[in-house]
Amino acid sequence: MTEIEAHEETKPLAPPERGMSQDLLASVLDALEARDAARLERIILNLPAEDLADLLHVCTPENREAILNVVKPHLDPEVLPLLDDSVREDIVEQLDTKDLARAVTSLETDDAVEVMETLARDVQRQVLSALPMEERDALRTVLSYPDESAGRLMQRELIAAPDDWTVQRATEYVRSRAELPDAFYDIFVVDNEGHARGSVPLHRLLRAPPETALRALMDEQSQRIPVLMPQKEVAYIFQRHGLVSAPVEDERRRLVGMITIDDVIDIIEEQATQELVHLSGVSEPDFYRDVMETTQSRFTWLFVNLCTALLASWVISLFEPALKAYVALAVLMPIVASQGGNAGTQTLAVAVRGLALRELSWINAWRFLVKEASVGALNGLFFALIVGAFAAVWYHNGMIAVVIALAMIINLIAAALAGTLVPLILHRFKVDPAISSSALVTTVTDCCGFATFLGLATLLLVK
Repeated sequence: MTEIEAHEETKPLAPPERGMSQDLLASVLDALEARDAARLERIILNLPAEDLADLLHVCTPENREAILNVVKPHLDPEVLPLLDDSVREDIVEQLDTKDLARAVTSLETDDAVEVMETLARDVQRQVLSALPMEERDALRTVLSYPDESAGRLMQRELIAAPDDWTVQRATEYVRSRAELPDAFYDIFVVDNEGHARGSVPLHRLLRAPPETALRALMDEQSQRIPVLMPQKEVAYIFQRHGLVSAPVEDERRRLVGMITIDDVIDIIEEQATQELVHLSGVSEPDFYRDVMETTQSRFTWLFVNLCTALLASWVISLFEPALKAYVALAVLMPIVASQGGNAGTQTLAVAVRGLALRELSWINAWRFLVKEASVGALNGLFFALIVGAFAAVWYHNGMIAVVIALAMIINLIAAALAGTLVPLILHRFKVDPAISSSALVTTVTDCCGFATFLGLATLLLVK
């Protein structure tokens, strides 16, 4: 539904509650169903940007289009950076060049770049051409930096002052600025060549005597962010040193922008999300994607899992005589593989997190490996006693109990080794361990579990 008839209605609506409440959603859906543009406008035009973004996320594409037709003339540009990539793509496709240029002009550089990255190249050029020269040049510079670099994350808007200024002069300068960044925490101190020498936190500036020189108040700039530094490295520096903002320098070490903690939080959240979905065999979060895109993105990993399952089936086929002789083996062998897979996933999760936070490296890999192998051996022993006793009672065969107990111990140790070594090796070869480790570890535990259990059964049971 893209067109809504306007109904006259004099009764004012109560202001919507903060947050994406069920009452708000119900009111919007009722207005859409009734094709009541006037009521819909009163509901959504006063919504904060965060609430409108939530509303656009939960609506169908058809309802999004209807809502956008109502709010387009008054759309708050701050909504666009808050949207998921796929939802933002739907929204910007319905905005013309003039609307996009107006939105981009109103946003700070880092948010404007996030919106521009959603656009096709030809649309990007049209929007850039519609911008004032200063903003156009700034955006072109930022967009020229590689994806996932600090240059793409930074905002150009900042407060910088020469190192020979006093507190009074810096304060007057800030007050006289017609435009200030939406959020800033430090004033960056620069020398005559534009190099960042340090920073003065705002709370320190406000408390200092007016005649104090900035160089006497500043913290020496020890954490410098090169414009080409990977964003993951930026997030690590902020986390390690507890930063709230940091200057970004170009190749000649001149101050060209700043990165604030809110942008770094987005990067950390994105990394955590990627690691979670990669461990689940999904390339990207696809909550808002359509059916065909989601199907295509998941097919590859499902195909990889099929190949690993065929490999495990081939291992089982090598022991057909044992399976024919003892049907109980077919009943019990999934237990060994399943426990190994779960144990391997547990170790893998700890290892991937350790690599991401730089707590795990080849320097301390041996200690971590010994610990996880010991945990695997102890858990293997405990579960060997439980499963062995269960098998002995169920099948009245002590040798089957011995076989599954030994296989359980061996496979849980193998799971711990695989969960540690696979991500370490992938990391050494510059492959994201969160993407490929899960399938490899599962393959190791399945094949090792089946081979160990059926191999021991062939040696100890089959005459």
